Amino acid sequence: MPKKVDHAERRRLIADALMRVAAEQGLEAVSLRHVAAAADVSAGMVQHYFRTKDEMMTFALSVVQERSRDRAEKAIARLGEDPPPRELLRALVTALLPLDEPSRENGRVALAFLAYTAVHPQPALRAETEQMVGFIASLLGGRADDAAGLLALMEGLGLYVLGGQYTPEQALAALDSQLERLFSA
Repeated sequence: MPKKVDHAERRRLIADALMRVAAEQGLEAVSLRHVAAAADVSAGMVQHYFRTKDEMMTFALSVVQERSRDRAEKAIARLGEDPPPRELLRALVTALLPLDEPSRENGRVALAFLAYTAVHPQPALRAETEQMVGFIASLLGGRADDAAGLLALMEGLGLYVLGGQYTPEQALAALDSQLERLFSA
């Protein structure tokens, strides 16, 4: 009897390997051969699931986004029913910042993908960013410019933590300071 293969799980295994290669060596090191070696599968298997490097990169980007969404949803759920907007925003941004090793690894990969999208635009990323700005604006009384600024602050803080310019504590202090300004206005 032929062995049943979970194709979604195989694609995720390959995407995880791609992310490990990207986190450890940068996206420039990502190739079908390197990803296959990291996943401990043949290059042919990688090509079976992803015909091109772009296809593989797009799928891996969706996995990074999914992981970030999951972290944010769990952080928000821990607040319970109907949390105050400020607490909700702090939980959301904190969940997305690279404050511990698993989120730093995800952050390094996300940063590499962000650079990749500068050359290979991803329309889904634009839509997701607009949705995030809209959600944040809804918590700030419709102030879309402030929402975009908070999202930009989050991205900048993430870069500073990843680059070692800020500690996680410094990033959280800067976030709290900005939230104080936004909610006292």
